[in-house]
Amino acid sequence: MLQTIKHVSYTLLLMVLCFLTSPGLLAAEPISLSQGQDIYVPAYSHIYHGNRETPLLLSVTLSIRNIDANNSITITKVNYHETAGTLVKQYISKPLTLGPLGSERFIVPQKDNTGGSGANFIVTWTSDRPTNPPIMETVMIGTQSQLGISFTSRGQPLQ
Repeated sequence: MLQTIKHVSYTLLLMVLCFLTSPGLLAAEPISLSQGQDIYVPAYSHIYHGNRETPLLLSVTLSIRNIDANNSITITKVNYHETAGTLVKQYISKPLTLGPLGSERFIVPQKDNTGGSGANFIVTWTSDRPTNPPIMETVMIGTQSQLGISFTSRGQPLQ
């Protein structure tokens, strides 16, 4: 009987430790402030569906959101690349400032299939002082006949 109680106690202790150390309960890592980054943002001007890998054209919206409530950021580059990495389009020709909590969007129309299924944006931003890094996402939406799809991709800082 004593062995059973010890076993149950150890099992309960292990369960409590697992619960308390689960990722959802741990404090999130603090955001590292930055004064600029190059960000890779996946985009898809089309995806494939069906057994014949039929392309479904998508519109792409690149959203850049300054999540810092106190500091502006400056966007110095928004370049769109196709699947093989070749530059397709430079979206800005001069720096663009986003004020605190400001945002900007850039569109690749649904009829533009030049990017392909491996398209991407490279976005460069800077700030005069350490700032919360912006959130950069693409939103892809497409419809064809009765088929409709939408999804997002989040940007990744480059080293």
